[in-house]
Amino acid sequence: MQFKLFGQLFTVNRVWLLITLTAFAILIKLSHWQWQRAAEKTVQLQQIAAVQQQGPVSGRQLLAGSATELDGALLSDTGYWVPPYIWLLDNQILHGKVGYDVIIPVQFADSSTLVLVNLGWLAAGHNRQLLPEPQIPAEIAIAALVRSRPSNALLLGQNLEGDSYPMRMQQIDYALLQQQLPWSLYPAVLYQQQESDFIPHYQPVVMPPEKHRGYALQWFGLAIAVLAVGLATSWQREKNYEQE
Repeated sequence: MQFKLFGQLFTVNRVWLLITLTAFAILIKLSHWQWQRAAEKTVQLQQIAAVQQQGPVSGRQLLAGSATELDGALLSDTGYWVPPYIWLLDNQILHGKVGYDVIIPVQFADSSTLVLVNLGWLAAGHNRQLLPEPQIPAEIAIAALVRSRPSNALLLGQNLEGDSYPMRMQQIDYALLQQQLPWSLYPAVLYQQQESDFIPHYQPVVMPPEKHRGYALQWFGLAIAVLAVGLATSWQREKNYEQE
């Protein structure tokens, strides 16, 4: 198949054309996807900033409001741990070390509703069969980030392991944890921001929008390069054919 472009005659093999156009389409789609992710992250950060401009909320305000509307807010209050419940969120890596995030339910004054608090990271031991036993104070000063979005991670196998506390957990499942608790569970997680015996490391946006845009430009550049190489190869073939 032959065609003219910019005054040059190109001879293109149909199979080569199909491969080139397929690769071009895939790379353009990847570029568009990364650009969309950048837009989503930008909106998410703007929403969090808008909520936080209203100032910290108390436990009472949290429970009286909507978890979705308060998503991203800062909470400052005193919480009371409800023993013996301690869950260790598995496969948490910090500074190259494997460990757990310590999750506990707390109550606020004059309320029986429970709220999950992620206290932060705790290193795992050398023997996976032996779980660490974190020491949880009865009263906890909470300075935390409110997140109402559930985990979308793929779950392989059983979520909860063991029949005593602390209990290993693969991901936060409100409905499943509610079955273990004596009182109703609020659909949000408080991510503690101040260090204690545990290390806070949660970030609402792991990859910033700028990085997604950078990846989008890289994929777009690769798409143009693939198309250019295909055209250059076709032109070279035609040129060699004329010389023969």
